[in-house]
This record gives sequence, C-alpha cells and structure tokens, in this order.
Amino acid sequence: MYVCTNYSCYFVTSLFKLNPLKKIAFILASLLLLSSCAKRGTITGGAKDTIAPKIIFSSPDNFTSDFKGNEIKITFNELIKIKDINKQLIISPPMKKQPIIVPQGSASKFISIKILDTLQPNTTYSFNFGQSITDNNEGNPYSQFKYVFSTGKYIDSLTIVGKIKDALSQKPDNFVSVMLYDAATFSDSTVYKQPPLYITNTLDSSKVFSLENLREGRYKIIALKDKSNNNLYNPGVDKIGFLDFPINIPTKEMYELELFQEKLPFKAEKPTQESNNKLFLGFEGDFKNTKISASYNNKEVPIKVSKFPEKNKDSVVIFYPNTKMDSIQISVKNGLYEKSFTTKLKDLKESDSLAIDAKTSGIISFREAFVIKSKTPIVQIDASKISLRNKDSLSVPFTTKINDFEQEVSFDFKKDESEKYTLELLPGAIKDFYETSNDTLKYSFQTNQLDDYGNLKINLINAKRFPIIVELLDKENVLYRMSSAKETSFYFETIDPKLYTLRIIYDDNANDEWDTGNYLAKKQAEEIIYFPKLIDVRANWDVEQDFILD
Repeated sequence: MYVCTNYSCYFVTSLFKLNPLKKIAFILASLLLLSSCAKRGTITGGAKDTIAPKIIFSSPDNFTSDFKGNEIKITFNELIKIKDINKQLIISPPMKKQPIIVPQGSASKFISIKILDTLQPNTTYSFNFGQSITDNNEGNPYSQFKYVFSTGKYIDSLTIVGKIKDALSQKPDNFVSVMLYDAATFSDSTVYKQPPLYITNTLDSSKVFSLENLREGRYKIIALKDKSNNNLYNPGVDKIGFLDFPINIPTKEMYELELFQEKLPFKAEKPTQESNNKLFLGFEGDFKNTKISASYNNKEVPIKVSKFPEKNKDSVVIFYPNTKMDSIQISVKNGLYEKSFTTKLKDLKESDSLAIDAKTSGIISFREAFVIKSKTPIVQIDASKISLRNKDSLSVPFTTKINDFEQEVSFDFKKDESEKYTLELLPGAIKDFYETSNDTLKYSFQTNQLDDYGNLKINLINAKRFPIIVELLDKENVLYRMSSAKETSFYFETIDPKLYTLRIIYDDNANDEWDTGNYLAKKQAEEIIYFPKLIDVRANWDVEQDFILD
C-alpha cells in the first residue's frame, strides 16, 4: 500500500496497476499534460502610470483669507519631486526674500513653503508652480498648480489675458515675465528700480499669458525677457515690451506686448593693442556714423578701421602705420558722444601682413560677385594687372569695388550659364595700407545652368505705407532682400531652390534697415510682418505669391 500526497506519487502507483499497452498510453498522456502545465508566461507590470499626483491636504487650505502664518504645507497622495523650481515657480506679488521650499531633488509626499518675507496687508498672493511638481516614478506633472492666499478678508479674483510677440523673430522667447505696476506711482525709471505689484510668466511652452487674482485698479503693463531673473529691466541683456498707455482692470481686452532688444547709447571702450600695427576697440550701441581718428605727439596718424572678423562681435579693428611710437591717441565721435583714449604701445614682435583668400569658391551664382578678402586693408587696385577669362580663354569685362570696412574686393561681371572662369591677379595688382603688393594669384570658379535656380515674384496687397523692405530668410539668416518706395511687386530671380521664410519691414525712417525700439523714448520697433507659411522655390520653377498685409 502506498500513501501519496502529490501528483508524482499518484503517477508511480498507477503504473503498477496497468497492463503494458495501457502503461504506454498513460505515460504519453501524462507527458502532454506536464508539458502544457510547464508553458512559460511573461509577467507584466500593468499599464504605465499616466496620472498626475493629487493633493489630499493643505495647511492652511488653498484660497485661505486672513492668512497670518509663515509656513504652508501641502500633502500629496504619492511621492513627488520638485524640479526647475527657480525657473518654474512664479510668486505674485514678488517677494524680496525668496521662500524656502522643500523637498528639492528628493522624493517626498509633501511640499513645505517657509515664508521669509514680511507680507503686505490686504494682499492676495499666489504661488504658481508651473511644471515643477511631478510624481516620483513616471514624472507625470501636476501642471500649473497654484496655491493662493490673502492677508485680507477676501481673495482678489480679477484677470487679464494677452499674448507675447517678438519684434524681430517669428518665434517669441519662452519664459517671458509680464508685470503690472500701479499707474499712479509709475515713472519711466520704475522698471529699472522696483519690482512689480503683480507678475506672471509664459514659461516654456506658451505665447499667451494670464495675470490672475488681481485687484481692481489702473496699471502699467510691461513684458521682460528677464535674463537676470531679478524682476528689473537691464537694457544690456533684457528684451522689453510695453504699452504706452495705462490699462484699467477689470477689462475684457486682450493685450499684445511686442518684445525688442533696444540698442544701448553708443559708448566706446579703451582700445587694446593686438599686434605691432593693430588695435581692437570695443563698443556698445550702434557703430553706424562713428568717426575714429588717431594722433601721436599732436600730429595726425593715418589709420584704417575695419569690422572685427568674428560675427556679432561689438568691436572694430584699427590699423596704424609701422612707425616707431610709444603710444597712440584714439579719438571717437558718434553724434553727441566724443571721447579720446591714449594706448601705450609695446613691441609685440608681430605685425599683420597682406594675405588674400577667396570668399567665393567653386560655384558662383548669377546674383553675386566674386569676392576676395584681405587680412590687411586694401587701398589700391591696378586693373591692368588683372584678367578674367572664360573657358575659351576669352577676356571678360569686369568692374571692381573695395569695401573698406569688410576688407573685401568684389569683381562683378556678366555671367553666362554653364561657364568656367579664371581670375588672375599679377604681382602689384593689389596694394594694401602698408604698401605691400600681392604675389601672383589665380582663382577658378564656374556657373550652373539657369534651370538649376528658381524665380519668385512677391505681390504685396494692402501695403499700409512706404518704404517697404522685403526679405527672404533661411531660418534666421537673410539671404535676399529688396526695398521699394512705391512698388508692390518684387522679383527675386535665379535664387537657390529651397524653402524660404518671407517677411516685410515697414521702413518708417527710410534708412533701408530694420530699427529696434527705445523704451525711454516710448518708441516701438519698426513693424515686421511674416508670411504665415514657408515658400517652396524649386529648380526651374517660377513661383508667384500674393502677400496680404492685414
């Protein structure tokens, strides 16, 4: 007799009771049963958690009036984290002393806010956490959570809304602060010295803003791309947008604020010596119309001023003669600004010398000239020592032009399609500021077929005023531009096939360039309107596009 407590024991005892054929059948059936029981499965963790954390308790309650304490505690239903609190948290009105907020960087089920500032009486405060609160596991954000309380008897509940635009770029900046000031006490200097009464921020994903929990009143509204994050306007780094009239709250209006980076008043820095014949001079503001002169021992020193080689660098290069001087006086004038600097000169054992490179290479388009660039200023060209020939060695007429500020020489000529050209400069063709001449230089380049390019015609409809500048851009770079004092149709012929951004500029001061605004002068930037879509210009295509300027 066998006592069996599991399947294997039952299997063994059963074998003794069966005849041989039945034993074989029994074994096969049992093996099939065992194999089916032994199939493996995959253990899953269930659906991904996409639910944001929830608040189960706060002390004091959200939207509490007669707030007297200095600490707030908010409890959640799960572990949470706080991230990017310095960018995301908006406290309105702003506090001089930032509160202590925990946890930061570690998981917890609660948020503690320790208020260090002295709270104003009868004032509604709001803490907007933006996207900073997330659950610990999946990072699901508790979006735009606001904790609001009032030190008075009631919560202020008025709201204004609006949108942000950039005066120059098609896409506005993110993290733009929008501020309200009391119109009765506001002056032009307020934005430089005092924080606002109310503040909000567009954060990282929105062009619109909403200022909430406001008190009825009359306000001035300002927008800032506040890079210093101090709620004060710093013209050197910040962008500003403003309305030149006060607004009344409550209101149903939607306000648009256009940000611009204003140019600082012109100011020159003391020149620094970079070689035995070159100075660098830094500046702020608009260099246009600046005049620079030099002297030594009360005698004029001839100089050449050119652009600093690095893009977007607010500096110029001053070349001076290779003569023995222990110092040089540089005088700078720009409008009412006038200042002189004396720079001590040292023997640096290094001087800049003539070196020429081709700025244009390979394929030259039908719209451009062939350009060479020099390391030193070019002062003279002897065209008799320059030849331009096509692939059949036939001479091609050309004209030359020196661009002093860019240190460039351009060679313009009539171009034929599918043609090869050779430009040769014999010794002495070019002479620089230091009486140095070139060695023999030879450049080869060619044109494509006309069918490799496209043509674009722009028709402006409902133009409000003139002059108008029309620009075609590739991202932020202006590739082609035209201007007109009365015409509304613009032909861009033989341009590279690609997607273009189109914009027009109302050139109100007729200086053939876009001008930014000025806060103290209450001047807005010149108006720019972007075409709402990219324009596709393809090879061997003629594109005509109407641009309705609503």
